[in-house]
Order: sequence, then structure tokens, then C-alpha cells
Amino acid sequence: MKAVVWSKDNCRYCLSAKNLLVALGIEFEERKIGEGYTKEDLLAAVPHAKTVPQIFIDDEYVGGYDDLKVKLNQV
Repeated sequence: MKAVVWSKDNCRYCLSAKNLLVALGIEFEERKIGEGYTKEDLLAAVPHAKTVPQIFIDDEYVGGYDDLKVKLNQV
């Protein structure tokens, strides 16, 4: 299982999502807006994105942090 987490600095939900993935031993790639990625890059991947994080697992769109918790049964 491999995840992609679109994030930005000073985002507590981004940090929570990354911490959850680490705690569950799930490898992830972080795509941080402002550090090699732009808002336009995010919108190309998730056209309706209004917030971060935006998360994919095994190339399947999951959604944000709350969606990730549901997907991984961590509610």
C-alpha cells in the first residue's frame, strides 16, 4: 500500500494524516504546495479540491483526513 498526500505548511490536518499513515506503517509520498508543487498541480490531480490534505492510496482518490480515517477504519 502506498499513499500520496498533497499538503502545505502549517496544516494540522496534513500533519495528522501523515502521522496516521506513519503509525500504520503505510509508505507515502508528500507533495507539498510551495515546495516543488503548485496549487495548479493539486487541481490537476483533484479538480474539486478546496482544502488540503488531499490523499490517494494506491492511485485511488480517498479525500481528506476524515476520509482517510474512515478508509483505514481508524474512526
